[in-house]
Amino acid sequence: MSIISTDIQKAVHLLTNEELVAIPTETVYGLAGNIYSEKAVKRIFSTKKRPFFNPLIVHIASAKALQTMTTHIPEKAKLLADAFWPGSMTLVLKKNEKIPDMITAGKDTVAIRVPNHPVTLALLKQLPFPLAAPSANPFGSISPTKPEHVESYFKNDILQVLDGGACSNGIESTIIGFEKETPVIFRLGALALEDIEAVVGSVSIKNKKEESPDAPGMLARHYAPSTQTLLVDDVASEAKKHSTKKVGVLVFKESLNNSSLTEIILSDNGSMQEAASKLYDSLHELDRQKLDIIIAERLPNNGLGKSMNDRLQRATFTI
Repeated sequence: MSIISTDIQKAVHLLTNEELVAIPTETVYGLAGNIYSEKAVKRIFSTKKRPFFNPLIVHIASAKALQTMTTHIPEKAKLLADAFWPGSMTLVLKKNEKIPDMITAGKDTVAIRVPNHPVTLALLKQLPFPLAAPSANPFGSISPTKPEHVESYFKNDILQVLDGGACSNGIESTIIGFEKETPVIFRLGALALEDIEAVVGSVSIKNKKEESPDAPGMLARHYAPSTQTLLVDDVASEAKKHSTKKVGVLVFKESLNNSSLTEIILSDNGSMQEAASKLYDSLHELDRQKLDIIIAERLPNNGLGKSMNDRLQRATFTI
């Protein structure tokens, strides 16, 4: 029997009783629990097999809730929240004493966002507590962008995947912290760097940290298929080197026209938005094909292409 359901009241009941529910967002599906329930938060880590040193993102219904969770909100954080919430941006801010240390991996900051999905916003508005919700996948695996992805990962571990359809943006939120009031990107994501800089001016990127990461998604190996995967500039040349193997290729917009390959094109018309929305689903599809190797094409390194290249780099053995 499927655990996928559109029943928001069931989700409210489960979450109120310290159970976990997978929830839809515009970025990826999250594995959600009450941030104030130690039982629920521990289960998020154990279900995902996620290390406790990796902090979680807190999801809230509106920016008003920030004041109940933080001790200081920089002026540029307010500008960003006004511009992009609800949306694919997470802010890392100084936490107050109410936020459990387990959520923040013992740090004095907490990652918070307002997701832009009608189902999850409706759910959050009915709950008296925020939700911790990292991506609903085993730690290090491909993130889920459809309810079926979550069910295949966790059908024996959770009681409900709240069905919100396919995620429209398809890669995780952009995470922004602050150093001396100045915005710093800790994770590239579904909100492009150029859009952020249009609001607050130039920002720096510090998105790799193996030990005691400041935010989720900073580890070098992450978002990875179980099939060996390569990230290259010239997919056709690389595919020729593996002519005796079952090869899958992930290309941006132009087909290789090679019937011996299993090919997925991210966007026929070269749309970065479409490519991002299909990225993880395409990796899931190729990973199911029992291939020997997946070869992914490096995208143009601007806008959302920069974020997708970041994900592919962490998922692959780069050449």
